[in-house]
Parts: sequence; C-alpha cells; structure tokens
Amino acid sequence: MTHAFIVDYRKRSTTAGQEVSVPVTVVEVPPLRIAGARIYARYPYGHRVVAEVWGSGLTDELTRRIPKHPASPEEAVKRFSETAGDEVHLLAYTQPHLITGVGSKTPALFEVRVTGDKFEERRSFAVQQLGQEVAADQLTKEGEFVDVVGVTKGFGFQGHIQRWGVKLQPRKNSKHRRMIGTLGPHNPSFVSYRIPQAGQQGYHRRTQFNMRVLRIVRDPRTDRITPAGGFPHYGEVQSSCLVLHGSLPGPAKRLLRFRAPLRSRVVSVEKVDLRYFSTRSKQGA
Repeated sequence: MTHAFIVDYRKRSTTAGQEVSVPVTVVEVPPLRIAGARIYARYPYGHRVVAEVWGSGLTDELTRRIPKHPASPEEAVKRFSETAGDEVHLLAYTQPHLITGVGSKTPALFEVRVTGDKFEERRSFAVQQLGQEVAADQLTKEGEFVDVVGVTKGFGFQGHIQRWGVKLQPRKNSKHRRMIGTLGPHNPSFVSYRIPQAGQQGYHRRTQFNMRVLRIVRDPRTDRITPAGGFPHYGEVQSSCLVLHGSLPGPAKRLLRFRAPLRSRVVSVEKVDLRYFSTRSKQGA
C-alpha cells in the first residue's frame, strides 16, 4: 500500500471536490491465459458438464497444476460450437513467471462464468478466447468499480478476548479472566452461535465490494509505480497493475480475484482526478 492525493469524488463527503490524501493499494495483474471452455446444462440435481474443449499455446507451467492437455481438434471445437446448454465457463489460469514478488511457480486454475443475454453469443465468445490472453483493462477501466474476492490473514486458534474483543473478567474472578462470564441461560438448553467463544481467527474468504479503480498502469518500466526499495514483503512490480482506493484482504502475496460489481448503483462513471502518487520508501527509513 501507499498513499495518493485525489480530488474527492464522493458527493456526500464533507471534503467533496477538495484535494484529499487517501490510502491506495497496488495490485499486480498480469494477463490470464484461457486454457479451455465448458458448457453446463441444468439437471434436476444441479449443473452437469455436457461439452468441454481445450485451446492451444498453453504454457508448460500449467503441467505443475494438472496433467498436460493437448489442444482439441477442429471436430471437437465444431461439436462444442453446436452443443446446447445453459451456462458457459472459461478455464483460466495465472502466469506466475510474469511476476517476481511471488515465489510460487505453480499457476492457479479456476473457472470464470461468461455473462450475456444470448447463449449462442456466450458460446462463440468462449471459442474465440481459447488460448488467448485476457488483460485487466478488458475487465475494467479507470474510474470504474470492481469487487475483490480474497482470503484474509490467518491468526490461528485464538481465545475469547483476542477473537471478539470482549471485556476481561474482574480481578477477583476465581477461575479465569480471559474468557466470557456465561455461555447463556438454562433455557433454551443449548449454546447459541451468538456467544463469543475461542476458535479460528482469520484465513476467511471475504469480498470487498465497490473498490474504485483510480489508475491502470500497463507498463511499470516507463510509468514508475514501485516505491524506493520496493514494496515491503513483495518487491518490485514488473507487469501491469491496478491502483485501488482503500485496502484489500490478505497478505501481500496472496491471490485476489476481481469481478464486475454486484451492488454498485453508480450509473455514470468518471475518471478520478489523481494529482499525486507517492513512490517514497516504505521501509521506515
């Protein structure tokens, strides 16, 4: 993370129209590569795969995740283009060799649902994307909103006080201080889920809704984005990246997924007036 000076775009804010300093997060977003596509049909017990096709030009890194799949022949692609169904999904995977901040060489493979009005258009779009790269600027533009799905930092098994922030017991308590006073009444004779208890803290899947894209950097080598000395616990940004207003869940090197906003009510989106972006050292010196 770093900070930037922008003209406050929030119309109901007390500083609307003024230059303010805001926290921003830089997320490296190298292009995804489409490995294959699937067609799902709806059955009484859920969705079932009725057609699948694989593209060409897949990198050798993908064999670290799944066995190598040869490209589907033209006959299979033609059958795929004629298969009826209800949903179309793309099989996309990351390209870790394009970034240096993450030490893992194994790509992440996941499905992405293709949206649209007509099923035929979604199916033809999936065929066109086989073996192609999908960049972040195809998903969003500067000034638009995105939803970010990630996994928060994990803190393991924690007690009542650390996990929920409840009050300590009095000094004269005879048993324990760092716990709650009661598990609930005698009736009903069970412990409600509302009672704060010890357990897992962190490492939960969370979604940040309506994160605004302040800037899209396509080439960090010409447009400097990395602070002096690199980002703490990450390093230098080598490929394209997004600058988002606010913070995101998880540590610096954990995978994040972006999607179109589900709860956004903004009709017209304007580009944010970003006047200064801090590239000073974050090493505490």
